[in-house]
Amino acid sequence: MSGADEELARLRDLYEHAPCGYLSLTPPGTITKVNQTLLDWTGYRAEDLLGGTRFQELLPVGDRIYYETHFTPLLTMQGEVREIAVDLRCAGGERLPVLVNSMLRPEEPDGAPGVRVCVFRAIDRREYERELLHARRRARESEARARQLAETLQRSFIPPVLPPVPGLEVGDAYRPAGAGDEVGGDFYDVFEISPDRWGLVLGDVCGKGAEAAVVTSLARYTVRAVATEAESPADVLRKLNASLLGHDAERFCTAVYAGIESGPGGGPLLTVSLGGHPAPILAASSGEVRPIGRPGDLLGLFDDVVLTDETVELRSGDAVLFFTDGVSEARRDREFFGEERLAGLLSDARAFDAGAITARIIDRVLGFQDGVPRDDIALVTLRVP
Repeated sequence: MSGADEELARLRDLYEHAPCGYLSLTPPGTITKVNQTLLDWTGYRAEDLLGGTRFQELLPVGDRIYYETHFTPLLTMQGEVREIAVDLRCAGGERLPVLVNSMLRPEEPDGAPGVRVCVFRAIDRREYERELLHARRRARESEARARQLAETLQRSFIPPVLPPVPGLEVGDAYRPAGAGDEVGGDFYDVFEISPDRWGLVLGDVCGKGAEAAVVTSLARYTVRAVATEAESPADVLRKLNASLLGHDAERFCTAVYAGIESGPGGGPLLTVSLGGHPAPILAASSGEVRPIGRPGDLLGLFDDVVLTDETVELRSGDAVLFFTDGVSEARRDREFFGEERLAGLLSDARAFDAGAITARIIDRVLGFQDGVPRDDIALVTLRVP
């Protein structure tokens, strides 16, 4: 055996029998390579894992939800995630506590992107990690705990307090459907891109439950990650569409994204793009009430989507309402609340501040449904003082 062959054999042995587990994954999580150490720890055979198994399928339900709604979006945004505590389900049914480190590789030797995963056994984990696992186990043991988990996940999609935006009042509201015991697909966010640029996104993922939560979390994290480099609001939504398709999300979403900056006339300049989402409504100080934005395609279904931008400079006293279809499609018997009724309500309330406008609208929408919304409701109001 030549020296090069001996060195290659040593490297292969180091990979297979390293003191930690190694895996290679596609971005959606399909396992493409695994070392002998991880097989020995878990009791699987290589052929058990290399036939299309996804890494998240090796996790218990609670850990899988956490992995798909937080771990994967963070990996996409940051390129690496370290020391995440989860359990692996072994071939015999027992659980192995591990710490997972992952790195996103933009291009593997075959030219495709991939994920490198390093797994360490973590029998003696830190106290906060044990408490987190116990909380997830308790959530699975009773309906009350399941509701608590749903509420916790939903709060991660809705900012507790929106940041102040220079030159604008901002008001927001969210109400889950029914009793609020299932994770919904509505989300919104307002964030600073640079000292003179801001972004606003509001969207609605098809369906409910853990699978919808995966897409909701991915959408919110992706928008924040791409907004700094995107050329326009339409470009932000195109990148979100590509991210959804690249992760085999299997659910589509609608979204509206607005870029906010200072306009040539000194007022806030709003550039809006619609991805299959209801257009926000402008109630101008002049009395004009109209939608902003041109209809665009749903996100997460097609490679090529038609998305356009529309720009309007706001004046003193103007108010703009962003909303999900849980508002316009709120129903009482066979009657819908409707966008026309919503536009009239916004026009009548335009003189109030943004918080009061939002509160008044959500009260009317809830009252229209006897206090129990049939779909999730999300609202964000911008108003120029």
